[in-house]
Amino acid sequence: MTDSATAIGERITRIRQELPSHVTLIAVSKSMPVEDIRQAYAAGVRDFGESRIQEAITKQANLQDLSDITWHFLGHLQGNKANAALDRFDWIHSVDRLDLAQRLDRLAAARSQSPALCLQVKLWDDPSKFGWSLADLTADLPELLRCQSLNIRGLMTILPMGLTEQQSLEVFQQTKELAGQLEQQTQGAWQLPILSMGMSNDYRLAIQAGATMVRLGRSIFGDLN
Repeated sequence: MTDSATAIGERITRIRQELPSHVTLIAVSKSMPVEDIRQAYAAGVRDFGESRIQEAITKQANLQDLSDITWHFLGHLQGNKANAALDRFDWIHSVDRLDLAQRLDRLAAARSQSPALCLQVKLWDDPSKFGWSLADLTADLPELLRCQSLNIRGLMTILPMGLTEQQSLEVFQQTKELAGQLEQQTQGAWQLPILSMGMSNDYRLAIQAGATMVRLGRSIFGDLN
């Protein structure tokens, strides 16, 4: 059983009181029913995050009347789903490897516009997470710069499990520093103002480190997310 509209609305109100005005709240609605998305929408949320293409397509079809929703893809994106992701999402946060970036670039080249993208990075080793390590991103940078049709706007990261608060803050700070370094290394070819980092357990630390987007599921919808 999902939480009532009142509970969802109250959570969103409390969260917004903590967020600086420049931070976008993304409600992670994966596995949540359409009714809960409507409740979050009624409470003022306009950005929603999904992790499964087919689930998102079904929800989007049922929410066509809410035409000002911005849809964010947050999950691991398989190459064969890249075209559908470009069709269905305003943002893709999880561009996590060179071959995916190159595939998206080829597909985007045939379009008049493409979604805003974040490169997913993991600056501390974590076998359970996807994303570029610093060494791999450095090695792949020349090839990424050849992807002229990609609308790369920033970086995304997910923390490894089991970090202390101080360690978590360090990862977020290092992600922000990396964005600045990449802007310098690419000599302005990339502008990376977006830092998609922070989830229900750690978004306050992410904001402290400079996050511009936080991705909250359980904090909004309850423990089912």
